[in-house]
Amino acid sequence: MRKTPLKLAIYGLAALTSFAHATEGDATRGAEVANLCVACHQADGSGMHIEGGESWPRLAGLNASYFAKQIHDLKNGTRQSATMTPFVGMLDDQKIADVAAYYSQMKPTAGQGGEDADEATLKRGEQIAERGDWANYIVSCKSCHGPGNRGAGDVFPGIAGQHAGYIKAQLNAWKAGTRKNDPQDLMGTIARRMSDKDIHAVAVWLANQGSGTK
Repeated sequence: MRKTPLKLAIYGLAALTSFAHATEGDATRGAEVANLCVACHQADGSGMHIEGGESWPRLAGLNASYFAKQIHDLKNGTRQSATMTPFVGMLDDQKIADVAAYYSQMKPTAGQGGEDADEATLKRGEQIAERGDWANYIVSCKSCHGPGNRGAGDVFPGIAGQHAGYIKAQLNAWKAGTRKNDPQDLMGTIARRMSDKDIHAVAVWLANQGSGTK
């Protein structure tokens, strides 16, 4: 039986529980840990959109608890990334908390990858992000990611201003079932209902949006 968008949104809101680990982070120490990250994620945490390749996400301004959970998931294998695996293995709980605190205090930067999108594509992307597509049981992004898609609590990160290539890669991973660390398969359920054109459209639209998020 299909879950309706309303039910999915309710499940999403019900999942707004803290994933914070007991270890308290220190941003000053986190700046030192971040030296491991700058080659891909840049000194300002901006990451990079790489057309046709592996895009590196913007980390600046990301919620610290969400960030820490993703690193823990990568470390314990709940989430997979061949690129990240060698680095997360160097981090203990304290270092994870510290680098999460560091990036959470940085100013978010602008997204890349949506600059050349045509008007029709952006219009479709806006529909999915802001209103969803009820005919296809696709919940709007903002239902969970909050007003302006700038993040909601510890579970749903800010995605406005994230690089298009990274958003597309994650939606495709959820669609294929190669990423499964979302609460109650919420993202997987939505992604499987999206066409490749829908995924591209919402990714480029979000990349064009203001990035103010904490």
